Amino acid sequence: MTSHIKPMMGAELSPILSPLAADILTASAPLLHKWLEEHGSPLHLVLPSELTANVEALRHVLDDRGVGHAIYYGSKVNKSSALMRAALGAGAGIDVSSVYELRDAVKLGARGKDIVATGPAKTVQFHDELVGIRALVSVDSPEELTDISGRLPANGAKQPVLLRLQPKGHEKSRFGMAADTVRACLSRIAADDRFRFDGIHFHLSGYRFQDRAVAFEEAVKLVEEARASGLSPTMIDIGGGLPVQYVPGAAWDEHLQRQSADDYRTGKVPASFYPYGGPQSAASWLRCFLGALLSSGQTVEDYLKRHKLTLAMEPGRALVDQAAISAFRITRVKNIRSGNGVIFVEGSSFSACETWFASEFMVDPILLRQNGRAPAGEAFRAYIAGHSCLDEDVLSNRWLGFPHVPEAEDLLVWANTGGYQMDLLENEFHRHPMPKRLCVTKSAAGELSIYPDN
Repeated sequence: MTSHIKPMMGAELSPILSPLAADILTASAPLLHKWLEEHGSPLHLVLPSELTANVEALRHVLDDRGVGHAIYYGSKVNKSSALMRAALGAGAGIDVSSVYELRDAVKLGARGKDIVATGPAKTVQFHDELVGIRALVSVDSPEELTDISGRLPANGAKQPVLLRLQPKGHEKSRFGMAADTVRACLSRIAADDRFRFDGIHFHLSGYRFQDRAVAFEEAVKLVEEARASGLSPTMIDIGGGLPVQYVPGAAWDEHLQRQSADDYRTGKVPASFYPYGGPQSAASWLRCFLGALLSSGQTVEDYLKRHKLTLAMEPGRALVDQAAISAFRITRVKNIRSGNGVIFVEGSSFSACETWFASEFMVDPILLRQNGRAPAGEAFRAYIAGHSCLDEDVLSNRWLGFPHVPEAEDLLVWANTGGYQMDLLENEFHRHPMPKRLCVTKSAAGELSIYPDN
């Protein structure tokens, strides 16, 4: 369940908030000020219970339809160990794209059956450690199949693999193999009894379930051919790309229709945005995908059940929906011309990274005043900048409206930063230490407590 509270400013794209996040930003706002005093700015608050809830929401859809499934958390979206631990605790597996993510997962108790490796450029060391625990490996190319074949022992348990398909219409992608190349790899696997072929994997850009259904049908044909040749695939893996609703859909649509170059201090509207207020939640998207019709007249759901296939997926952003917030302390407010200014925060846009990709994190920050006070004054608009010496260090190029001029020591809080936002680009530029991250839990009595996420 989520709630929508209006920020303490005239915001157009105020965030959808979970009850726990709303509590932190309203009744418990004094605690948040205290935590920043103790741990510094910016401060990332991680909410592992939200990831658990997101896993359960997807599992409920699949269980309700009677579809066998394997949900793997795409851990690349966030460096939090607590979120990885929450995924394992919820019965999900872990999708790893580096040997370091693999090692973290294993340290937290993941076993080979809990892990799928989908990265396209796996090193020899990565392969060795994956093979050592017989983790499921998505093979991206014939060259990778050769590499992993050279790492397999002559005698031992079979190594489970998927073959990554590059669906028709996606030839510009550097990932996966065309269907004919997949067929050639299937022949090689059939001739090498050290492999266990588990199925076909694909991952598409964008968020349309219809595109996944088309790719699914291409994968189905390869699975059927593999079975006809004597192999026993059990899985079709659709990757990630399940959507997240950051802001109310109506507000998002209205904003896109109304916005202009004048809304940005750069005088330019970014060419593309994540669909922050899309029409579907991850769960509703999944229902639509399962109900999509194939050319045979069957739905995806019908096909999976009839052919006893497991539907696998690696959601990242969708599993960390509502699972983090990021708070920045204001250091200075600078007037640049009448009624306009720039707000400098203690922290950088490396911890809120969309502007570095020529886009924007289209969720308005929430202003939390010191002691809840609201000083008198005229309306004010500003963009938000970081504390580095880089002119490009801007957290928001959008002009944001405030009823009054914010002040130093006030907080700006961005909600729902768990998916790629808060730590994709973080570093120690200017020798500032890496931002602290704390996990927040809520007791049955309603009390909040924190512990380090390490």
